[in-house]
Amino acid sequence: MFDKNEIKKIKQLREQWENSTIKKTLERFPERKDKFVSGSGEEVDRLYAPDNLEDFDYFKDLNFPGEYPYTRGVQPTMYRGRLWTMRQYAGFGTAEESNKRYKYLLTQGQTGLSIAFDLPTQIGYDSDHPMSLGEVGKVGVAIDSLKDMETLFDGIPLDRVSTSMTINAPAAVLLAMYIAVAEKQGVSPDKLKGTIQNDILKEYIARGTYIFPPYPSMRLITNIFEFCSKEMPSWNAISISGYHIREAGATAIQEVAFTLADGIAYVEAAIKSGLKVDDFAPRLSFFFNAHNDLLEEVAKFRAARRLWARIMKERFGAKNKKSLMLRFHTQTAGCTLTAQQPDNNIIRVTIQALAAVLGGTQSLHTNSRDEALALPAEDSVRIALRTQQIIAYESGVTETIDPLAGSYYIEVLTKNIEEQALKYIEKIDKLGGAPRAIEKGFIQQEIQNSAYQYQKEIEEGKRIVVGVNKFQIKEETPKGLLRVDPEVGRRQVEKLRELKETRDNQKVKVSLSALGRAAKTDANLIPFILDCVKSYVTLGEICDVLRSEFGEYKESIKL
Repeated sequence: MFDKNEIKKIKQLREQWENSTIKKTLERFPERKDKFVSGSGEEVDRLYAPDNLEDFDYFKDLNFPGEYPYTRGVQPTMYRGRLWTMRQYAGFGTAEESNKRYKYLLTQGQTGLSIAFDLPTQIGYDSDHPMSLGEVGKVGVAIDSLKDMETLFDGIPLDRVSTSMTINAPAAVLLAMYIAVAEKQGVSPDKLKGTIQNDILKEYIARGTYIFPPYPSMRLITNIFEFCSKEMPSWNAISISGYHIREAGATAIQEVAFTLADGIAYVEAAIKSGLKVDDFAPRLSFFFNAHNDLLEEVAKFRAARRLWARIMKERFGAKNKKSLMLRFHTQTAGCTLTAQQPDNNIIRVTIQALAAVLGGTQSLHTNSRDEALALPAEDSVRIALRTQQIIAYESGVTETIDPLAGSYYIEVLTKNIEEQALKYIEKIDKLGGAPRAIEKGFIQQEIQNSAYQYQKEIEEGKRIVVGVNKFQIKEETPKGLLRVDPEVGRRQVEKLRELKETRDNQKVKVSLSALGRAAKTDANLIPFILDCVKSYVTLGEICDVLRSEFGEYKESIKL
């Protein structure tokens, strides 16, 4: 892209500038610190210019928006055509309470739903299970059966709303419930739009809400791929998540590397099960974190898009353009929120949301200022949503596509993140792929090392966190925090008891037996789970049948 003679001239002039202007300036005004680093700890040069991009090829590395390798965005017009989906992650207590919050957010301009489930739901326990005691409705909404799901979406037309569900190990069950609710509304599966997270590998890496061992879990995922490719063409069958990997302490480079390595494992598993890559790959989606280092985060999103396009084309021979496109949801970084001076979190979230938009996200959740203290209060959620709306309608960054493209620093960062992420992926390949790398503890150890280094820098004062290790103030105990009523658990258990007494328990027995028999074969389990759900079999009952066939995963790292 750049003339070689011009590059040579720039190098010479840069050297003169360093030895004269910069040297004299530093003698009088030393720089603030000896070494400047990015959020990932990578050294940042004083200046970036064309000589940092000698081999930069516009068409190979950038090209136009909507064109391979999609560095500048997957849609040709990006936000000039349509803004990202404003999808606030919400859910707490009972289905009734969460339904009210969803309706409130929709009246405030949210354009998509994002469902948070409580911990028992996430690990396949009903609310009356001993393991659920004290956790029902705490970190999300409690869903035990189709009856709860019907209440959750009461009055919300599923043919007009896009829904994202953050559920992994029992993803097939919650998807089946969603389909059943839609059918009761008169909406067929092919009309449904949204995403189910369904990413079990990152649970073993970073989050821990797994139920079954890796290989039966991968079977359930590929069953969902197959079912959705035939019955739900507008539904994203998985959201391959780097968010939780980053929350666990990964760097931006590791977030890209480990997320895409998981993506490779899912594609390989689907192909091995007999699916053709272009039959399911167009509906793969991703989920990334937006951290504090604004420019590194922008570059991270661009690098991930370019690297995935190359992987799908060169490694898997995908032909459909949509199979090459990395489409992603972003959530601002929960791990950066502080309990100290919580209003500062509004500014952090704004920077992170801006990075996501400048990086070309397809949907976005902005965290609330009080989430380091409790579930977000209604006014905090509104501020978080307004943050997105102000960026969308007032900042001007949506008026042109990829506004930071061509910045020497951005392009160098994008190139470096792609190259270093690829080195990680190659190392994971040598270990036998993501599942084997997880079993060996390689990915977990890399994240732990990065998390330790990051925390150490904060404690040593090398990394400033405003209000935590600098600029502290004396603060009063926060007021007005949202607290989940302890009675929620008791009420949920009572509803569950009533359901079990009034449903057709013979039908329950028959559908559970059919699921158990199917689990012993290679059959796709989604139709059997759907039949159970429609018979008002509970989440825990379905998962218990699968537990008896698949076993439960117990972490045992083999180094």
